[in-house]
Amino acid sequence: MKGFYPEKKLPETSIGQQVAADLRMRIISKDLKSGSVLSENKLSEEYNVSRSPIREALRVLEREDLVQLKRMGAKVIGITEKDIDEIYDVRLMMESFVFKHLLEEENNDSLIKELNKILEMMKIAVKYKDADEFSFRDIEFHETIIRSINHRYIGILWSNIKPVMECLILLDMRHRMKNNYDDFQRVLVNHQLLIRSIGGPAVKTRIFPAKDENHKKD
Repeated sequence: MKGFYPEKKLPETSIGQQVAADLRMRIISKDLKSGSVLSENKLSEEYNVSRSPIREALRVLEREDLVQLKRMGAKVIGITEKDIDEIYDVRLMMESFVFKHLLEEENNDSLIKELNKILEMMKIAVKYKDADEFSFRDIEFHETIIRSINHRYIGILWSNIKPVMECLILLDMRHRMKNNYDDFQRVLVNHQLLIRSIGGPAVKTRIFPAKDENHKKD
């Protein structure tokens, strides 16, 4: 791989999915700019794989509307600031819906225990200044909440936005770790508040993740 996506976290699936993960990061980070043309042959050489997994990767990215397939390659569509805002809008709507359900539950003890375990791992990642590990634990934290209500179509919606969301969080946390390390303490406190907010129906305060909690405005 080119190294934009953490190699140790590459999907344990097909080579095409692994190439897609790295290309996705390159597109969202604007290493591959909107309008540029991706050649199957050139990508095959860059990633040292056959053209078959390259085609698989490009099909994945086309479904995410990041590229437009062309003959023997693809054109980069990329992602705009408006796109990013809309992704966070969708995440906010999903998590608000899930929190509404969780606040009506009488016992969320097992979920709270799991979230606290993840939070401890997030704290360790901050301690050792591991932005990538923090990012993946952050995704795990929110995914655990979203999947806790066993809502099939919310789960499908989350799965659809997760790959791009993951890249946005990775890029943001890398930048934050380098330029605003102290802010991670506030982020950790916010996650602790989220855990407290699902302590049961007696909790009246509505604490929902801000749409830019892991975005540039945070």
